[in-house]
Amino acid sequence: MKSILQVLFCLLIGAATASATSLKGYVFDQKTGEALVGASVYLENTDKAVLTGLDGSFEIKHPPAGNFTLKVSYVMYKVLSKQITILKEDNPTIRIYLSETKEKELSEVVISAKNDGSAEKTARRIEQKSAQLINVVSGKAMEISPDLTVANVIQRVSGVSVERSNSGDGQYAILRGMDKRYNYTLVNGIKIPSPDNKYRYVPLDIFPSELLDRLEVYKTLTPNLEGDAIGGVVNMVMKDAPQKLQINANLAGGYSQLFIDRGFSSFDASSVHRKSPYELNGKDYKATQADFPRGTADYKSSHPAPNLVGGLSIGQRFLDNKLGLIIAGSYQNTYRGSNGTFYRSSAANASNKFATITSMNERQYSEQQKRYGFHGKLDYAFNENNKLSLYNAYVDLNNIQVRDEKSTDFSTGYEPAAGKAQLEYATRSRVTEQQIYNSTLHGDHQIIPDKLKISWSAVYSSAKNEVPDNTTITLSGKRENFIDTRTVAKTNGTTHRWERNTDEDKAGYLDISYKVPVGQLKVEFSAGGLYRDKQRSSFFNNYTLTPVNTAAKYGVDFNNYTEIDWTVQTPGGAVNNPLTYDASEKLAAGYGMFNISKDAVEVVGGLRVEHTNQGYAMLFPAGELRPKGNQVYTDFLPSVNVKYKLSGKQQLRASYFRSLNRPGFYELIPGGVVQDDYKEKGDPDLKRAIADNFDLRYELFPNSNDQLLVGTFYKAIKNPIEYSFQADPIRPQDTYYLPGNFGTARNYGLEIDYIKFINQFGIKANYTYTHSRITTPKDLLTIDPETNDSKKITVLQSRPLYGQSEHIANLSLIYKNTKSGWDAQVAGSYTGPRINTVSQFLDNDLWQKGFIQMDASAEKKFKKNLSVFIKAGNLLNTPSKLFIKGINPANADTGNQFDGKTLIRNDYYEQTYLLGLRYKL
Repeated sequence: MKSILQVLFCLLIGAATASATSLKGYVFDQKTGEALVGASVYLENTDKAVLTGLDGSFEIKHPPAGNFTLKVSYVMYKVLSKQITILKEDNPTIRIYLSETKEKELSEVVISAKNDGSAEKTARRIEQKSAQLINVVSGKAMEISPDLTVANVIQRVSGVSVERSNSGDGQYAILRGMDKRYNYTLVNGIKIPSPDNKYRYVPLDIFPSELLDRLEVYKTLTPNLEGDAIGGVVNMVMKDAPQKLQINANLAGGYSQLFIDRGFSSFDASSVHRKSPYELNGKDYKATQADFPRGTADYKSSHPAPNLVGGLSIGQRFLDNKLGLIIAGSYQNTYRGSNGTFYRSSAANASNKFATITSMNERQYSEQQKRYGFHGKLDYAFNENNKLSLYNAYVDLNNIQVRDEKSTDFSTGYEPAAGKAQLEYATRSRVTEQQIYNSTLHGDHQIIPDKLKISWSAVYSSAKNEVPDNTTITLSGKRENFIDTRTVAKTNGTTHRWERNTDEDKAGYLDISYKVPVGQLKVEFSAGGLYRDKQRSSFFNNYTLTPVNTAAKYGVDFNNYTEIDWTVQTPGGAVNNPLTYDASEKLAAGYGMFNISKDAVEVVGGLRVEHTNQGYAMLFPAGELRPKGNQVYTDFLPSVNVKYKLSGKQQLRASYFRSLNRPGFYELIPGGVVQDDYKEKGDPDLKRAIADNFDLRYELFPNSNDQLLVGTFYKAIKNPIEYSFQADPIRPQDTYYLPGNFGTARNYGLEIDYIKFINQFGIKANYTYTHSRITTPKDLLTIDPETNDSKKITVLQSRPLYGQSEHIANLSLIYKNTKSGWDAQVAGSYTGPRINTVSQFLDNDLWQKGFIQMDASAEKKFKKNLSVFIKAGNLLNTPSKLFIKGINPANADTGNQFDGKTLIRNDYYEQTYLLGLRYKL
């Protein structure tokens, strides 16, 4: 009996093993060796059929044993039939190589597929073939990601973190620990102006990601690229005309968890006057209460309508592929906000070097974001040697925001046990509209085919930022016996402010290249340049109002802020400040470049020369000693990029380039202006920063989708521009937040970028370590032992660069089932602690706590080109926290000290959800 059982057991194991056997293999491109995703694998005369996964692999489970024909097919490739023998067990892995169909056999669909600029394999190929170090996010990756804007997309790139807006969305890119000021933005390789009212950098949240074919991040420069990029360059490559008719449409709706939990505050934005009384009636006009619409103070709270997101693109080529046309548009109407707490503090003192908390502000932001994006491109090929294109793009971001704030004073009459405190209420209603427009006429001409080429561009761009009738109403209040009341007793506490600025660029680009063999070397010489005339105008006007009846009580004398009567304290407005100015920048640049290649080595290098003439003129100097200013300088910027191919799939890169960072216009203008929480001014003697940059990177591209990039970088920056709180040299009692040059800074780090797909699963991961050090003067208050009085001394302190996180990491887990039509992704980003605000005082810098952002998305494709998708953001409801690295015993009762740190700001944004429908033809 025992022997029989043993035999039966062995037979069962053998049967189980046989039934569990499978046929596994991979499908590759015969010419390139790249894995083919979604190829059809069919075992003839059976019901066994599968599609290859993300790494080109397939698995046919439980196939019958015997001789069969395996048929493999893929669009634009010849069908392959292979005779195989399937064993009951131990079937070897099959490798199948498909060859492309001949050109005359290709249909229009095939041509389109071969030139898909938004594909993942296109992104990998660009990274591999590029002359400089580059990271690329494909349009396909953006489409299935949780991200809606370019600012949120770019945070997935190695070495990149983002600075977030009040709604928690990404807004500005920080490349390799270099603040947003150290990079610039391109659209199709053309530099665009910034709508920001002070600085050069472009807010990336203004661009919907669905308008892009791909997003490129250059980390090193070649001579044909503009030199003002110490951190790097962001290039948005927009959608191009496909070979056949292509339609892509989507519509989605969603909601923010924040406004399920609380109401959304709003006001009548249509009542806002676009121009101030000063502009409408002249400089001698005296404004009255009637000149300020009450709609900006008519606050209401309710649950908002669902978020709405939609997009449409249509493109095709005509006239035997000579004429290409694409138009695309995007619309997003979303409701965002945050709940937060902000602690105000006084300056450090001699008894304790850390700030003393003076008040606690409880803030609620409610913001409606309307984002429009349109672009169109028309191109025509006269013949294979002459091509013209006309590109136009327009993006608009309209923010309608209410910030409601309640402040509790800790310095006067604060008795928490008795329920007593002095209060202040401030509500701000603000409409901000930012616009960018670009029009580029471009030509490519092969003068001598395959030898001499000329390219040129004529560019007009403009950017606009407008904040009309920014209204803040401030009331006094008090707490007695734990009951809060408010009155309008706050004198001069209400303001109406108009801000507007425009940038206008007119530019011309010319590039000439000539290929010539030199011995056994392949050599291409290039030369060219650009000229840009930038004109900026900025306007600012502020009115201060005071209540007629300062004793009026809320709930007794008025129930709505529109019922308050006001007297205008500054009827002529206040236009005499640094934000009312004209500025210009004329840039002339030329370059010479060579590209030499032989066998496994490619060297690209040369010299770029940029001449800058930058100036400003204050329109209302009000006694300022330097109402006009001008800086003229010339920079010589050499660079060299070396690429050595270790094999067909791996290579080494080394590079050096010199770059600069120019001051923004506003940063040069003297005088002072009061912001929400501080006063700031410019420095007309502010110098440009100059950096020497070194890079080394190993690259492995095992197939068309996978990659491993490991690199290091080093930057030595002379005269880096940093903001800090500093005492005014003329009036030491006044402290301003202003820019300055701080000696020499050093920044170095390590980047690892890994992409791997196995059948239906994929992983995208990257990690960046960055270390920077800058030494700046700080104030320290001490007690003079002789006089026993407080005195201020200056000490030097070393710290990281503003905005630089030591550790940044991204991890995306991807699932793709081509057969069932599923795409899914979970994406997490970690940004380590970084300095948010540089303090005037020693050890009082404001740090942002490290945080994890977790998002997810999924899409299910159906027949007839339809699919359903879902996106979810901020799943962990990670807050943004700002703190000082130290505690003051005087803050013991404020409740904002933890782990040896002092909390200064804490904001929660909660989750967002979006459900939509997509159609593709």
